[in-house]
Amino acid sequence: MIGISEIEAAAERIAEHVVRTPTVPSPGLSALLGVPVTAKLELLQRTGSFKVRGAAAKLLSLSEAERAAGVVAVSGGNHGIALAVMASALHVKATVVMPRSAPARAVEIAESAGALVRLTDDMAGAFALTTRLQQEGLTLVHPFDDPVVIAGQGTVGLEFADDADELTDVLVSIGGGGLIAGVAAALRARRPGVRIWGVETEGAQAMSEALVAGGPVPVTLSSIVSTLSAPSVAQVTYDHVAELVTEVLVVPDREAVAGSLDLADHAKLWTEPAAGCVVPAARRVLERVGDGARLGLVVCGGNATTGDMIAWATRFGLR
Repeated sequence: MIGISEIEAAAERIAEHVVRTPTVPSPGLSALLGVPVTAKLELLQRTGSFKVRGAAAKLLSLSEAERAAGVVAVSGGNHGIALAVMASALHVKATVVMPRSAPARAVEIAESAGALVRLTDDMAGAFALTTRLQQEGLTLVHPFDDPVVIAGQGTVGLEFADDADELTDVLVSIGGGGLIAGVAAALRARRPGVRIWGVETEGAQAMSEALVAGGPVPVTLSSIVSTLSAPSVAQVTYDHVAELVTEVLVVPDREAVAGSLDLADHAKLWTEPAAGCVVPAARRVLERVGDGARLGLVVCGGNATTGDMIAWATRFGLR
């Protein structure tokens, strides 16, 4: 399990490379949900999502030989962007492997940062190609199956714990589970009474299925939310969620997109559905916990284009 000392060390290591993002009460979301809501705005992070924290932590931990060999990462979008940008800043050659379903904007940004982008037919193929490239000598920067990366992502929770007013429940999106594992470890150390809830989208339910199975299992991916679409979680992220998280909630893609529209309308935040999914999940949390809740929402990223949102909203009849 990742300890608070590891997260604090990661925070010190990456401080000059990342933004300490705002933690703010949201009157609009509080009115929408009927309880006090505080948001941790990782969409304002460098590269538009929390992912740069873990990427920076890992790159800064590499030996000279590993840096010289170059690095490789698999990504549904945000991890690839983060690795490409941070690798460029630290003068490390990077290869990013993405499925063709990844947002075109993510591919463009990774390439413009100087990374070599390799596309595959699906996420399972992306992980397979990444494994081959690693065997050829590149150093893997895994998006979630790495204690150093998890500690980096945990700095989100460290800042949230330090900067927020009273909270009873915190909601965190789950792809492979690196963010929630780190956030849960930090919050359990700093605010042990807070309940932590994970959120997935239907068709990207790797953690939910792992919890049913008693450990990581391969899953079939069909969600539009590519940035949450991991073909399985890792043992280390599963262990953290099984021990530290109250429950993992699953929402349909349509509700995740509607949540992004709610964040735009009520909180003035431009988010991707990977962040939007916490809004409908928050309603379910409130049904479970009743009166007196004070919610914290980790708004994990904002890397969706206006074209993406228009297309999704049209597809689901939301506008």
